[in-house]
Amino acid sequence: MARTFVFLLVLLCFRASLVTSSSTGAGLRMKLTHVDDKAGYTTEERVRRAVAVSRERLAYTQQQQQLRASGDVSAPVHLATRQYIAEYLIGDPPQRAAALIDTGSNLIWTQCGTTCGLKACAKQDLPYYNLSRSSTFAAVPCADSAKLCAANGVHLCGLDGSCTFAASYGAGSVFGSLGTEAFTFQSGAAKLGFGCVSLTRITKGALNGASGLIGLGRGRLSLVSQTGATKFSYCLTPYLRNHGASSHLFVGASASLSGGGGAVTSIPFVKSPEDYPYSTFYYLPLVGISVGETKLPIPSAAFELRRVAAGYWSGGVIIDTGSPVTSLAEAAYSALSDEVARQLNRSLVQPPADTGLDLCVARQDVDKVVPVLVFHFGGGADMAVSAGSYWGPVDKSTACMLIEEGGYETVIGNFQQQDVHLLYDIGKGELSFQTADCSVL
Repeated sequence: MARTFVFLLVLLCFRASLVTSSSTGAGLRMKLTHVDDKAGYTTEERVRRAVAVSRERLAYTQQQQQLRASGDVSAPVHLATRQYIAEYLIGDPPQRAAALIDTGSNLIWTQCGTTCGLKACAKQDLPYYNLSRSSTFAAVPCADSAKLCAANGVHLCGLDGSCTFAASYGAGSVFGSLGTEAFTFQSGAAKLGFGCVSLTRITKGALNGASGLIGLGRGRLSLVSQTGATKFSYCLTPYLRNHGASSHLFVGASASLSGGGGAVTSIPFVKSPEDYPYSTFYYLPLVGISVGETKLPIPSAAFELRRVAAGYWSGGVIIDTGSPVTSLAEAAYSALSDEVARQLNRSLVQPPADTGLDLCVARQDVDKVVPVLVFHFGGGADMAVSAGSYWGPVDKSTACMLIEEGGYETVIGNFQQQDVHLLYDIGKGELSFQTADCSVL
């Protein structure tokens, strides 16, 4: 059956001289707000929303995997959900904007006025960006950078000669033209190439009131790449008990571990395949999992990144800010659930019928009976996950394991990253982390 091929024009359609950073000394710093903070959700509602959001992302990923297996490949997989919002200023005079932060995509984009004001875009909490009011906006001419656009595989020129793009995500697609503009963050500023979105076709509520997206992936149009940064870090406050405390993102020189937290552990990134042009993700070499003192009998192939067809890959282990709940490849999840059930035995209680979760205990028993979970990575590095970082309350009396089965792919979600300062050192090719009180950074 014919399908509509939704394409991602990761447009490299600007010259290096157009994109400069004025923050090379101190780097960039941003406060991050969890999308649920402003809505007044209870702790139990937050947990249920986290599960629902992760399942949306998983459903999209599995759909893409099925398309690949059938040879009917559409767009590269992009994460369907984002969880943290950063506010910034754009243009001169500055206009307020807010973006969802995503380690699983590259393009920076914001919804723009005129057509967006005519209900062509998603609703957002702040006014739409108006490029006609900014003295620092410049359109990227398509003719000036045709070679770079063509190198991406798709090249479109608008009727006015602008460089146009479409970007696809699990929640839908956005369309617009590429430009450059002055961006000012909580600390630091930069001139960046970005997508001025004029048409948005995404699931209602997917932006959570934000104006757009800031990608932190490996591609040329990500915030990291455009500023010439070789590293970035973030620290996420626990969103079930943060009491309004902000999380933080650091890009460039400002990115480093605090030194005052726990011991620093480093893990090498898995090198992205050369024939996978859309490999924006950060893959980790997960080799095993332990529950308490028991090493799980997981086949080594369960975590491998596998080639499906020329230019397309499946599986692997991704660390992600956009998916709340960790999902494990089928073989790994089966071994984990069996062992957790064996160890908890009589402590298990019936899961609430409307959650779809498998393993639950009495809420007050979590810290007493649930064992520590340990991810084992290549090179001997371990990441210990406490009971409170992989179990959560779903009602007044019950808490459940917040790890689910994820088909071929494994994703380490943000629920397991709370109160951990993570440093992505792209120059060294490694992820380092330490426990920290993220509210005081």
